[in-house]
Amino acid sequence: MSDLFHKKVERSFVDSVFETMETVDRHIYQILTKRSSLMRHYLRRRYANGLTPDHIWCGVSVEDSSATARIEHLRTAPVAVRFLSIEPLLGPIGKVDLNGISWVIVGGESGPQARPMRLEWILDIRDLCARSGVPFFFKQWGGQTPKSGGRKLEGVEHSAMPGLLTEKGNHVVQMAS
Repeated sequence: MSDLFHKKVERSFVDSVFETMETVDRHIYQILTKRSSLMRHYLRRRYANGLTPDHIWCGVSVEDSSATARIEHLRTAPVAVRFLSIEPLLGPIGKVDLNGISWVIVGGESGPQARPMRLEWILDIRDLCARSGVPFFFKQWGGQTPKSGGRKLEGVEHSAMPGLLTEKGNHVVQMAS
């Protein structure tokens, strides 16, 4: 687990990773980054005449309203399946446009210094997803350990996934920031 678009990652390595992902299409690959403009730039060069294959999902981390510019970078990249990883959710994200977004994951921070997540922040995102028709996945409340607070939001586990995953039955391989 690392950020494929970190500035210290050689472009030749990124090329090699994409070549492998393009060749081995029996998996769903999830590429997650905080370096959204670098990812967009790379994908525009690599897929100048189309989109990423539908088994290569690209996403951005969004912790609060200060990171929402990453959503626009993702939306303007040539990606077939776009997702947001809103974790750890550290503050409200505000009004965002989910047009072109395929999936939203929300979760709290875990570990000894975990910062709290507020219910109203999560509900705002859940309700935005519902209005926008975007699958919503609530990963965890967070706390001392990832499982400390469980996965239930108002007594319900939210585990929606993009329809493509369930249709193809592929194995998911994550590459996260």
